[in-house]
Amino acid sequence: MVDRGNPIIQVKNLYKIYRVGETRVHALDGVDFTVYKGEFCAIVGPSGSGKSTLLNMLAGLEKPTKGQIVIDKIHIENMSENQLVEFRRKRVGFIFQSYNLLQTMNAVENVALPLSFRGVPKKKRNEIASRYLKLVGLEKQMKHMANAMSGGQQQRVGIARALAVNPKIIFADEPTGNLDSKTTLEILKLMRRIVQEQNQTLVMVTHDNNLASYADRQFHIVDGRIVRIVEKEAADGENPELTDTADEPAVGGTLDMADEAAAGAIEEQMAETPEINGQNLKAEGEKE
Repeated sequence: MVDRGNPIIQVKNLYKIYRVGETRVHALDGVDFTVYKGEFCAIVGPSGSGKSTLLNMLAGLEKPTKGQIVIDKIHIENMSENQLVEFRRKRVGFIFQSYNLLQTMNAVENVALPLSFRGVPKKKRNEIASRYLKLVGLEKQMKHMANAMSGGQQQRVGIARALAVNPKIIFADEPTGNLDSKTTLEILKLMRRIVQEQNQTLVMVTHDNNLASYADRQFHIVDGRIVRIVEKEAADGENPELTDTADEPAVGGTLDMADEAAAGAIEEQMAETPEINGQNLKAEGEKE
C-alpha cells in the first residue's frame, strides 16, 4: 500500500550538465519529484531523454551537478564514492535488463551472492535466497545453472536477488528489454504483485508507455525535464494485453562476460561513462 505520508525519494532542483567539446549538455534540467513508500513508479522517455541518467543519480551511481537527492531521509548528493558503495549495498536492490547472473552459479548461489558481500553466513544467505526464489515462482529451478534457464526465469532470479538484500528501494533498468511480450507481461505482473505484497518501492526505467501503465505513477521525461506525471486510477481494471514494442529482438542467456567481472558489477554497481553520438561526456566541473 502506498504511504503518501512517507516519502522514500525526494528530488529537488536536480541538474546534470556534461560538456561535449565547448557545448554544455543538460542531461537533467531542474528535476523535482517525490516517490512514496510502497509505490511502483515508472520513469518514461525516449532514448536520450535523461531517464537513465536520472536512475543513475537516484541509485548513487553518478553525482549531480547541483540539486538534492534524499533517499530514505538521507542526502546522497555529496557522499564520497566509498559512502555511496555502502549506501547501495545497504539500501538499494537492482534489476538489470541483461540479468547479470553468473553462469557458473545456480539460482540459489546467484541470489545469495550480494549477501556474501555483507558477511552473511553461507547457510543463512542460502535460506534467504531459497525463500525469495519460492516467492518469484522458481521453487523447482533453485539448483539450475543460470545458462540453463530461459530469459524469463533468469529475470525472476534477478528479482529475487534484488529482494534478498531487503532494500529500501528497487531500481529496474528496462527489466523486460530482453524478453518476449508474453514473458514481459508475466514479469510486470510479478513485479507489481511483489510491490503490493512486500510493501516494496520500485522505480522502473522504460521507453515503453505500455509497460509504464503497470506503475502507480508515470514520470514522463523529455530533454532532461519531467513534462508530465500520470497517476494510475484507483479503480483501474486489468491492463490491456501487451504488444511487442521492443526495439531489439528478444535474446536469451546471460551477459557475455567473465564471472569475475559480473560479480564486480553486482558488488560495485558501477556505471559506464555516458556518451552522446559516440563522444565521451565530461561532467561539468571535472578535470580533463
